[in-house]
Amino acid sequence: MKKDLLAINDFNREEILALFEKSEDLKEKRQKGIQHLPLKGKTLGMIFNKHSTRTRISFEVGMFELGGHALFLTGDQLQLNRGETIRDSAQVLSRYLNGILIRTYDHQEVVALAEHASIPVINGLTDFNHPLQILSDIFTIKEKLGHIEGVKVAYVGDGNNVAYSWMTGASLMGMNLVIACPKSLKPNPAPGLGDHGNVEIVEDPFEAVQNADVIYTDVWISMGDEEDTEKKKKLLLPYQINQKLVDSAKKDVLVMHCLPAHREMEITSEVLDGEHSIVFDQAENRLHVQKAILETLLLS
Repeated sequence: MKKDLLAINDFNREEILALFEKSEDLKEKRQKGIQHLPLKGKTLGMIFNKHSTRTRISFEVGMFELGGHALFLTGDQLQLNRGETIRDSAQVLSRYLNGILIRTYDHQEVVALAEHASIPVINGLTDFNHPLQILSDIFTIKEKLGHIEGVKVAYVGDGNNVAYSWMTGASLMGMNLVIACPKSLKPNPAPGLGDHGNVEIVEDPFEAVQNADVIYTDVWISMGDEEDTEKKKKLLLPYQINQKLVDSAKKDVLVMHCLPAHREMEITSEVLDGEHSIVFDQAENRLHVQKAILETLLLS
């Protein structure tokens, strides 16, 4: 039976920990130059209706390094944007490919694609969530701190798709998550949360970062929300990750940002390039975790 990754809780806690073990092994193999080609002869179709740097490049490189091939497909290259149903497209793609990655706006489009495809479907990002990012981020935290359970993450900023995925991920993996955001941007409780960790939503960013092991932020203006730029900037200015906020957390707090970053908006360059930042280690780990996901799903 095929398995999809549409949201983090499509994997249970034990499956995620196994995924992290595989990620560690794949990262070590890459660093040592050990060839590992379990996906030789496999092909991944990558549908992108939203722009991407890290998701596209890491999946293309990941498939290549695992011995497979990735096809980059934009909406204007497919019949989906000319009226072909998702059901028909899913069935055709399933005859050609071994897996589908889709990065788009409407989460229900991804759900429908997975429902009608007979091959694994991976959510590369929707307006509702971003499971690949948070799985990679939790792996990075485990790598840096040596453990996951009990870690306190302070998410500061917009209650967006990344915040939703953090709610599910933290709950599932026994982490303590405090989201600090304006009341009007507060995320609603995500469906299907796990029951291992604790999720709290507050308005004061300084309250959120007290005793935090990790301070996390994302862009304030997501793709498709550009018309709200000035309104959101005014609302979110008190939630900027700057040195004053970092100094209010633990002395050894880690700072994370899923990128791309708008420097001097949601985070200052002083912090992004500072001693607490693990942002670029975090970005690198997208490759290793996604390779583990590909190997797991495409060989299942």
